[in-house]
Amino acid sequence: MITGFYTGILGLILVCLILQIVVRRRKFKVGLGDGGIPELEQRIRAHANFTETVPFLLILLFILENYGVSEELLHSYGIAIIISRLLHIAGIYTSRNATFGRVAGTVLTCTLIAVGSLLALINFIS
Repeated sequence: MITGFYTGILGLILVCLILQIVVRRRKFKVGLGDGGIPELEQRIRAHANFTETVPFLLILLFILENYGVSEELLHSYGIAIIISRLLHIAGIYTSRNATFGRVAGTVLTCTLIAVGSLLALINFIS
């Protein structure tokens, strides 16, 4: 199952994001929230944004796989999910302002949601 493969990779990325927060919470002695520390806030937002978008993208991937979409398209979609999320993470980690990574990651993520949703609808109708 192709979705399982990408879920595994994205799950490992999620663990890394969680550990980044844990390390900074310990470093700055912050138990809850960001303590007004920009570096911790950036890590929290990278994690939150990941958890806000990845589950829906994986649901779309799973639906497309169950509709019998080609393996090439499924792998392209899965790789694009990983790239979009890594770009976004790198962008947030780099600066609190708009960065190439944040913008590109966001645009790619929105494109993936739109394309995946349209493909799901088209496959349902046909």
